[in-house]
Amino acid sequence: MKIDQLIQIIWAASGVLLVILVLLHSPKGDGIGAMVGQAQLFTSAKTAEKTLNRVTWTSSIIFISLTIILSGGWLN
Repeated sequence: MKIDQLIQIIWAASGVLLVILVLLHSPKGDGIGAMVGQAQLFTSAKTAEKTLNRVTWTSSIIFISLTIILSGGWLN
């Protein structure tokens, strides 16, 4: 497996993860805290939202960075 294929797989996985994470956010700011059973994984709903926001931002940064790298053709 070449490095560009590995980068494309990571890019696609981060894109799918990003879609899932954005869909987990509630439009009214409730987010994971409003979902039954999910808030019990964290100490509070506020902690759950903070963690969800961090993971979403990290995934978006990875996705955008890899998009720039792949579209620039810097791996060839």
